[in-house]
Amino acid sequence: MDIIRIISDELKVRPSQVEAAVKLIDEGNTIPFIARYRKDVTDNLNDEQLRHLGERLTYLRNLEERKEAVIASINEQEKMTPELLKKIEEAETLVAVEDLYRPYKPKRRTRAMIAKEKGLEPLANVIMKQKLTIEATEAAKEYISEEKEVLTEEDAINGAIDIIAEAISDDANYRTYIRKLTTEEGSIIVKAKDEEAESVYENYYDFTSNIKKLAGYQILAINRGEKEKILTVKLEAPVDKIIRYLMNHSKRKENQYTDQYIDQAIEDSYDRLIAPAIEREIRSSLTEMAEDGAITVFQKNLRQLLMQPPIANKVVLGWDPAFRTGCKLAVVDETGKVLDTVVIFPTAPQNKVKEAKKTLKALVDKYNISLISVGNGTASRESEQVIVDFLSEIDKPVQYVIVNEAGASVYSASELASKEFPEFDVGQRSAASIARRLQDPLAELVKIDPKAIGVGQYQHDMNQKHLSEALDGVVESCVNQVGVDLNTASAPLLERVSGINKTIAKNIVDYREANGKFTNRKQLNKVSKLGPKAFEQCAGFMRISGGDNPLDNTSVHPESYNAADKILEVAGVDKSQISGGVKGLKKSLKDIKKLSSELGIGELTLNDIIDELEKPGRDPRQDMPKPILRTDILTMEDLSEGMILKGTVRNVIDFGAFVDIGVHQDGLVHISKLTDKKFVKHPLEIVSVGDVVEVKVLSVDVAKNRIQLSMVL
Repeated sequence: MDIIRIISDELKVRPSQVEAAVKLIDEGNTIPFIARYRKDVTDNLNDEQLRHLGERLTYLRNLEERKEAVIASINEQEKMTPELLKKIEEAETLVAVEDLYRPYKPKRRTRAMIAKEKGLEPLANVIMKQKLTIEATEAAKEYISEEKEVLTEEDAINGAIDIIAEAISDDANYRTYIRKLTTEEGSIIVKAKDEEAESVYENYYDFTSNIKKLAGYQILAINRGEKEKILTVKLEAPVDKIIRYLMNHSKRKENQYTDQYIDQAIEDSYDRLIAPAIEREIRSSLTEMAEDGAITVFQKNLRQLLMQPPIANKVVLGWDPAFRTGCKLAVVDETGKVLDTVVIFPTAPQNKVKEAKKTLKALVDKYNISLISVGNGTASRESEQVIVDFLSEIDKPVQYVIVNEAGASVYSASELASKEFPEFDVGQRSAASIARRLQDPLAELVKIDPKAIGVGQYQHDMNQKHLSEALDGVVESCVNQVGVDLNTASAPLLERVSGINKTIAKNIVDYREANGKFTNRKQLNKVSKLGPKAFEQCAGFMRISGGDNPLDNTSVHPESYNAADKILEVAGVDKSQISGGVKGLKKSLKDIKKLSSELGIGELTLNDIIDELEKPGRDPRQDMPKPILRTDILTMEDLSEGMILKGTVRNVIDFGAFVDIGVHQDGLVHISKLTDKKFVKHPLEIVSVGDVVEVKVLSVDVAKNRIQLSMVL
């Protein structure tokens, strides 16, 4: 198998690009490092292409290993043929390899095995060649043996039928055809175990669909309903067509008559052996497809969430709402340091609103708070009402934001949080996290398991290992795209940097605490267990503000410092001037191609260096929509049909997008209401998490907490 060619065709790039990337991966380079600092080697393969390349490389190499194991097993049985070997070597999926291996794969003791042990295989061969049933019945008499527990002709015939049935079942060509035909023409039938019972699966109580038309979210919903024993599911295959196919292909050409025993074997093979296996395989394949789709959506949503712009240079009050135990507040300064914590009780059952407002005013005055970050959990609406009333009573310009607090409780109860805030209880930690995730969403959200952040669908029903790997890749990509401040980054943030693991991240923090701030990137070499390879992979993503070398606060890699110095020299710019950006640098460098040759670096790398010198330390998150800051409040009761509002996209799923319009219940914009300009295959073509959009209210159901919205105004 030519792995390079296969990946090249899939990515629609040149084989030389794939070959270069594979070599870099095999040498231990990370995807972010290759994407950012080896563009000239791969000819500009981006992060997404490289991650897909890495996944396919792993799959295809595993496929090759499996082929080798299968070939060795069949050779050991001395049953390999040139034709079979060719088919195995040309197989492009694990399913195809397993189909070919099925007849030779060690099995548990089957009915066919027992029949063979009784010496009935020759009779099976006779039956396959007979023209008339009576001739097979006569032949069966020869195999009657009390010793072998074959007492009658019927026993012998049944044993032979078992052998024929298994042989038909083991034929890779038959299985491939039946699997494809069932997928193309089969249906899925879903029923409710109790049609009178209310549940979220009511849409599937009497549901039928062509298998190939099933949407991913439908598959995952059906799976969950079945798992919860609310739904029953079965596949309905085009059985008549399948049986005709097997009859046409299983019978010998010289057998001109329909032999009832062969027909019986075919029907038994399909009903007992093939159909259940094919149903399992198709259900598994559908689930895998749905999971892949859901994971892709989750990845894109997570990326948008992590890349939300930070709200810098503001003292923020984090507010973790609650009823009985009170609302926990944490004041966090511009750097993320917690200045104060307090608990107030403005909500039921205490309802100490007056005392709460007095405490709030004292905090606002003392710390000059300009922004309140409110979690959207229990008692959020009641807390928001208190905040709005409070803001109307003071003369300072304070605003508030409702923040999705998904994962805050997971973080606050974690070992990491207890180490970060040993003197705080879980409520205080949660309030601090709610404040910080507004100041710098990426730095705070990396502390939380991505699965707990709440921007996916059916994530608990998926392959958790696959999901974690995919989401971890997104977090890694975002962290390295933004870069980290080496002197302020937490260990959880540092361990997401290219080349840095958990141990090295902790060692960086320990070194910082023992020796003070890093003043240059070279000092990373003094960190325990951070060797030359790790330094190469991580150095370009670390930022040092106000250090010895201004280039340390840019994404220029240390390996390119000499080139950067030469560029500045050619342009007549002093290095000390780059902190504010060197405007018009590219225009002043007349011949980029010639300069690239003189410096011995590729043009892509050279252009990246120039771009960085023109805008050093530019945060890519600056281009993302800013969160909506509020000073007033709406409730569901305030909404009316036709009302136009501005909202923030909180989650994108297969059938639409959920938009926060400030009423504590996100409204759904169905995929059909996202636009009237074109057909929309998936909502992500139109919207992303964090987008600020205008929506029209279509309907409000207060009893069911449902709001239907439209972006077609």
